[in-house]
Amino acid sequence: MDIVNILLPDFSLILFGALLFRVTNWTREFWTGAEKLVYYVLFPALLFYSTSRAPLDFAATGEVLQIALAATVGGMLLGWLAKPLFRPGPMVFESGVQTAFRFNSYIALAVAGRLGDGSGASTIALIIGFAVPLTNMASVYALVEQKGNLLRELLRNPLLMATLAGVTFNFLGLHLPEAANVVLSRLGNASIALGLMMVGAGLRINGLHASKAIAAWFIFIKLVAVPALAYFLARWIGLSSLQLQLVVLFAALPTASSAYVLAVRMGGNGPLVAFLISAGTLMSMLTLPLWLALAS
Repeated sequence: MDIVNILLPDFSLILFGALLFRVTNWTREFWTGAEKLVYYVLFPALLFYSTSRAPLDFAATGEVLQIALAATVGGMLLGWLAKPLFRPGPMVFESGVQTAFRFNSYIALAVAGRLGDGSGASTIALIIGFAVPLTNMASVYALVEQKGNLLRELLRNPLLMATLAGVTFNFLGLHLPEAANVVLSRLGNASIALGLMMVGAGLRINGLHASKAIAAWFIFIKLVAVPALAYFLARWIGLSSLQLQLVVLFAALPTASSAYVLAVRMGGNGPLVAFLISAGTLMSMLTLPLWLALAS
């Protein structure tokens, strides 16, 4: 029951966003503008605020961070196997592979704050600080092989820049004025609720007309293989109960909604990515509670 109470508010916001999108007559421009506000302003503010203030106690969080990143790399390697296994058409693999290892940070930070004594949010923020650059570089690399410049695309990614800036700010021991911290905190708080509703508003489960096998492969990797790898590594290392929950939570997250933004902006297969995000998010409403219950 505790797991249900932890996850229910956030999945309710996702479903509420889906309901709002379908029952209101708000224009496409409204939803696009709200999505851009979250992606380019609110969520970068949250990432910078969280990573710039997270305690960098690698003695306590080092093993959690290593397992989270190892599981992410495992998802990348399994995702890349799709190319020789399925021999997909143009921009199918390049667009979809990112959904095998990218993660929804909105859900991560919302849920982590209610695990244990509430200290999980800072640990998850630290993981995000290291995982976002890694996953964004891999995602952009897969798409940039067709066109564009890798470094330019990385520099244009607001989530990557915000996390790198926050971690650098933290390493240097710098501190913002209290007024600036309050502004960033309020922007960040707004990003969670609005971001979860944007996830719901973006759900599309009717966009897959081909490539069903590779789509199933990517979803299986993200929701089953990656969390299984994280779970067994964490058990083998002997993490504490809260650390086990946090690393399994991170690994079991559905794919980030920003994967669709990246795919469309770089000329990828937008409908395929939209389906993968939507199907994975809906399926995670079943798989994520199971993984957290197993880790409890």
